[in-house]
Amino acid sequence: MRRREFLVASAATLALPAVARGDKSSVLKFIPFPVDQAVLDPVWTASGVNHSIMVFDTLYGQTGPERGYAATPQMLAGHTVEADGKIWKLTLRDGLMFHDGTKVLARDCVASVKRWGVRDVLGQTLMQRTDELSAPDDRTIVFRLKKPFVLLPIALGQFTGAPGTLCAIMPERLASTDPYEQVTEMIGSGPFRFKKDEWVPGSLRVYERFKDYKPREDGSPDGTSGPKVVHFDRVEWHVIPDPATAAAALRAGEMDWWAYPSPDFLPQLRQDSKVGIQGYTGGFCPYLRPNHMVPPFDNRAVRQALMGAVDQAEFMTAAFGPDRSLWQVPVGFFAPSSPFVSEVGMAALNGPRDYAKVRKDVEAAGYRGETVVFLASTQPFFKEWSSVAAEMMRRAGMNVDYQVMDLAASLQRRASKKPPSEGGWSAYVGALTGVVSSSPATNSALRGNGEEAPLWGWPSSPKIEALREEWLDASDLATQKKLAAEIQEQAFIDVPYYPLGINFTPTAFRSDLTGVLTASGGPLFWNVRRQA
Repeated sequence: MRRREFLVASAATLALPAVARGDKSSVLKFIPFPVDQAVLDPVWTASGVNHSIMVFDTLYGQTGPERGYAATPQMLAGHTVEADGKIWKLTLRDGLMFHDGTKVLARDCVASVKRWGVRDVLGQTLMQRTDELSAPDDRTIVFRLKKPFVLLPIALGQFTGAPGTLCAIMPERLASTDPYEQVTEMIGSGPFRFKKDEWVPGSLRVYERFKDYKPREDGSPDGTSGPKVVHFDRVEWHVIPDPATAAAALRAGEMDWWAYPSPDFLPQLRQDSKVGIQGYTGGFCPYLRPNHMVPPFDNRAVRQALMGAVDQAEFMTAAFGPDRSLWQVPVGFFAPSSPFVSEVGMAALNGPRDYAKVRKDVEAAGYRGETVVFLASTQPFFKEWSSVAAEMMRRAGMNVDYQVMDLAASLQRRASKKPPSEGGWSAYVGALTGVVSSSPATNSALRGNGEEAPLWGWPSSPKIEALREEWLDASDLATQKKLAAEIQEQAFIDVPYYPLGINFTPTAFRSDLTGVLTASGGPLFWNVRRQA
């Protein structure tokens, strides 16, 4: 019996997880990605599935794809733009409160923006173009820019699910923390409070409706835009690592919502009338990230030579099987839905893979047998992608030290700039949402600003950075498309990372739930309610 058939057949016989019993009308039981990260700081991580957007609110919201991922005021009553786009005055709504009972003030927002702006790709750009960021009074935030930056609302409102991208507003005392040190006290002004006293690492997280949260009174719920009205008093995240157990719990009604169902169980879930299936917007784009600061990947020629070994279909099939509705290849440095998709340089990823040639090319490029310390995560999908990547490197003649660890350990290790022999690393597999990958402005893995790069790996590419600046200043789509093609061309030369395709894993929930919202960054927990 094949693995997929065995898993599906076994699901019905497995014991359901032991879960807390509560009033079904007021408690939503959710199965997140089967890894409970120890990192909760929104500047450091997306922290599982949308912890950050539950606890923290943002100055702007982000609509769904039907409205073009537009930025709309969220914590703000509105804004004005003066001095030919060089002065932005943002005004906070009345009645905003933090979970510790203090009022949200403009100086809290200024401190939060400055901390976020050190780590996020668009945040870095915004702060580089800012002469002064101030709070002249309790409700007013003022950006004085060096030159116009029309993406300011998008930067402050983006919700992508990628680590560090959410400009989460927190009290000034917490936002004053060094961006490279973690905040551990989760005090935001979002619609949910994190119940740290009920947190069981690796098993359970609990979020409680914040009774003093004041939703917007205008607009309609759309992504993180519009009113965030909460209909459940309590949301429980139950970590269930075994997908067969998770599937059985959802079908039996023990659980309400499964964030990312295993592809093995999607056929049976689709046939269950008590389960609904809904897609995420934009998909997820995995990538193989080499460490540009240490051998062998500090050598551009080695990075280029390894590109010939990348078989995107092999990566996608390993994680999602042969169902092509769940994935797409070939994919370059911009997601397929992006207006900036180009065929420039794609010959490097197309056609059959010739490993004998790759081995010769890698050796000729200067590879001298250095140990490649590969950090492999235990997360589903990432585990399969990592296995394929390590084997790919071995086929290319590389000496691979394959080190498997949980996500928290992997995140800590990736931050190290030490040589692999001293606790550093050589490569890992990560993922960007399709929305992040759709634009030179947001694609954090494409940044070539060396040690300031927002994602670990620290590639240095002055040409990509210069083209990106031109792209940001471009006033028409035709010019942006031309520059994006040039960026992709240079990316195939400098190889900041290896694109591995795109996947479209849906979410699954009990059919008695209505108003389920999903966004590019994952599930959202407002607007959803249970039918009587």
